[in-house]
Amino acid sequence: MTVTEVIEKLGLHVLTSKEVSDTKVTGGYTCDLLSDVIANSKTGYLWITMQTHQNVLAVAKLKDLAGIIFVNGRQPDKDIIQKANEEHIAVLSTDESAFSISGQLYQLLK
Repeated sequence: MTVTEVIEKLGLHVLTSKEVSDTKVTGGYTCDLLSDVIANSKTGYLWITMQTHQNVLAVAKLKDLAGIIFVNGRQPDKDIIQKANEEHIAVLSTDESAFSISGQLYQLLK
């Protein structure tokens, strides 16, 4: 399943350009601790987090993640969205909680 398909099925808001939306999603990881994401996430995962600072982009790039989903209606600053576009990282948001969107993503990918 691609990022675009996940966006459509889960009703996510796209904050970055659509050119990264054809990336294949292989799983998901829900965590707000950067070191844990570095240690345990896998290439192609969508990272579900409430963290909106610039370090999340570095982690997403390092781990070659399919994208980042910001939960609880959180929105990153415009400079983070600009940097995500430059790095070709899909940045998405939802008003849902991390618990809710994690469950929905799990059901979609299983």
